[in-house]
Amino acid sequence: MSFRNQILRGFGHRGLIPGRRQLLRGMAATSAAAGLGLGLSPFASRPAQGALTGFTFVSNEKSHEVTVLAPETYEIANKIPTSRRPRGMVFNAEHSLLYVACGDEDVVDIIDVAEQRVVDGIPTGPSPEVLTISPDEKLMFIANEEDSSMWIINVDDRVLQHEVPSGAEPEGVMVTPDGKTVYLTSEVADMVHRVDVEQGIITANVIVGTRPRRIRITPDQKEMWVSCELSGEVYIIDIASYQVTDVINFLPPGFRQVDVTPVGLELNAAGTRAYVTLGRANHLAYVDIATREITDYILVGSRAWGITITRDETTILVANGLSDDISVIDEASRRVLKSVRVGRVPYIPLIDDREGWSPVGN
Repeated sequence: MSFRNQILRGFGHRGLIPGRRQLLRGMAATSAAAGLGLGLSPFASRPAQGALTGFTFVSNEKSHEVTVLAPETYEIANKIPTSRRPRGMVFNAEHSLLYVACGDEDVVDIIDVAEQRVVDGIPTGPSPEVLTISPDEKLMFIANEEDSSMWIINVDDRVLQHEVPSGAEPEGVMVTPDGKTVYLTSEVADMVHRVDVEQGIITANVIVGTRPRRIRITPDQKEMWVSCELSGEVYIIDIASYQVTDVINFLPPGFRQVDVTPVGLELNAAGTRAYVTLGRANHLAYVDIATREITDYILVGSRAWGITITRDETTILVANGLSDDISVIDEASRRVLKSVRVGRVPYIPLIDDREGWSPVGN
């Protein structure tokens, strides 16, 4: 148990919200002071880079680090030690900071992108997994897996604004461009919650497939796509009615249905194509958004998990959690160009190649 959780347990933390806020302030100051003393890893013998470096950052759950890959070559350029079990990550709008949810130490590490080192931390609830930030960057939304809640934290002063009880094991988090609504998946409840940010309450739920993971919204803001790991499906929800309108099933050649465990999900900017990683089925699926047809399956590494796409949409990166590598895929030819070993159990790759706020964490 982390030191923070021992304190919270000793004070009966569920009944003492003001005390928790004071604790967050105190621990944030402590972590900031500690972070400033952290040194660069042995890989970091190069000048500091500015924003939009083109580097790829990969969180590795079991080696407790973020691996940095060089632009174009995807060779390892650096390894950044983090708190234990880094998983979900999100950049700030300027890409000067990278927020990393570290599940085994109940903290969001803050990485300085230019210096490529941890410089601060934000205490969280038990086992943070996925996070994102509001469009004005004032609020952070954190899915706490073991606490069955989402925390809404003020980024500047680390004050807990709301603790939103959810279905068990919340994970995927997405905030709307107006900052008023957050969508949150619950793995055990098989639901997507709709959360009012100002009130800090769930206003609606929709039932989807078994163990929902990631959320993406089409560029026209009309549909929500949700990957459902254990039912091997992607559910499509009409946002206006908040009802399920379609379900896509996956089954690459040579695999049993039980092996198909979709997790990672991305859409292209035009809203014409979706990319879905199929977990234990070791494939990436291409899906035509308009017709819902699966147009191709691409064999990648073992347990295909997190996914991201370069800004120009020519290259797709897939994190393979059981082969400890990243598959680099040419989008047009649908071929794996290379595999790069990164760290133990890579969770998600993110690329520092586009400026601006993102509504979703990975």
